[in-house]
Amino acid sequence: MSGRGTQERKGRQPSARELAMDILTRVEQEGAYSNLQLNAALQRANLSREDAGLATELVYGPISRMNTLDYFLNRFVSKGVSKLQPWVRSLLRLSLYQIMYLDRIPSHAVVNEAVNLAKRRGHQGISGMVNGVLRNVLRSPDKLVLPESLGPAERIALEHSHPEWLVQRWIGQYGEEAAEAICRANNEPPAVSVRVNTTMISRDGLLGEMEEKGMDAVPSPLTPEGILVRSGGNMALTGWYRDGQLSVQDESSMLVGDAVGPEPGMRVLDCCAAPGGKTAHMAELMRDEGKIIANDLHEHKQKLIREQAERLGLDAIEPVTGDALELAGRYPAASFDRILLDAPCSGLGVIRRKPDLKWAKTPGDIEEIAALQYRLLESVSALLRPGGILVYSTCTIEPRENEENVERFLRNHPEFAIAPEAPPAWERLLGTALPRGGGVQILPQHFHSDGFYIARIQRLS
Repeated sequence: MSGRGTQERKGRQPSARELAMDILTRVEQEGAYSNLQLNAALQRANLSREDAGLATELVYGPISRMNTLDYFLNRFVSKGVSKLQPWVRSLLRLSLYQIMYLDRIPSHAVVNEAVNLAKRRGHQGISGMVNGVLRNVLRSPDKLVLPESLGPAERIALEHSHPEWLVQRWIGQYGEEAAEAICRANNEPPAVSVRVNTTMISRDGLLGEMEEKGMDAVPSPLTPEGILVRSGGNMALTGWYRDGQLSVQDESSMLVGDAVGPEPGMRVLDCCAAPGGKTAHMAELMRDEGKIIANDLHEHKQKLIREQAERLGLDAIEPVTGDALELAGRYPAASFDRILLDAPCSGLGVIRRKPDLKWAKTPGDIEEIAALQYRLLESVSALLRPGGILVYSTCTIEPRENEENVERFLRNHPEFAIAPEAPPAWERLLGTALPRGGGVQILPQHFHSDGFYIARIQRLS
């Protein structure tokens, strides 16, 4: 970025587009996380609610649609998009995104804003190039159409903006139609759902309060503690959140606590617990009676778990720090009634919430994490008592990390089997979610929730 542009910005309020351009550039150059960069920038900037919404759209949208935008921009940028300065590339991406995907912004306004930004940030040659590229785009809408000769994987990859290797993989695993549905769902805005803290208030009680405030909220069709909030702003800024009556959590994620099925008085181990949403859900299901050891590898994340428990008024949670692979050496064998291994994973089920993920992952990452998951499963299973339940879950849709790990574990450990009884909440999944390896695979298009895998394993002897 030019020093001149930096000097000019000091003491000046950035526009939504400028703020988005800077974030996109940092994400590309530094590998920064878009959500963390956006949250920090919005806290510093004094944008109106409308402009904050636009900035958010102009960060996530261009990241989500990146290879589609670059494919078309390469038809208009003579030396190719990859040869441009990073900030210029970001500016062209967010401008083309508005032209292609946002009907509410007039195209001439998009071009004028981009040219003014380029003038402020760069020199006259750059602003002239930006102006020429975008005006050519407006004059040639026929060039914003994909050729009909593309093969299935390439067409899906460009139409729904995903890496082609990933689309190929999903076609092999789920078929072409499902692979396209996954990609389409990944580009939709995520639903807002909250989990009711039933130690404080019933779901009907909280729904009634939301209705009184004029909010559009309905019971989750998937989980008995969930509420879908169709309009109501940031739920983490509400009095209900502050007072511990609700937590913000995806519906698929809520199904994990239900699958563990902890009961009052039980001793439960949550192996990879941070930031503590599933831990808290289990404590609420136990009516805060019993003990949950909530382990996480990182010291600073123990604080997140503790803060979560305090906000929700839950005393049953005991946060600890350590490597989950060493838990079997810290606690007596067969000493837990329930174990949750919500394993670290590739995260390919939550691309809708974290669009950067799809561009960052490689096939090698999947193999590496799958090997770690299996080691974790083997290690922590020794801590489960006979008759107890271990839930293995991930927020990915990758069979290598999911059913293949479970099937391998059961082959090598005949003293374990898939638990015979499914939790009542799973009845709602029948006919939609996919049975895999004795567990369930939820794809992002199934319920407009995160992609998740959940398996319930019982120790027989």
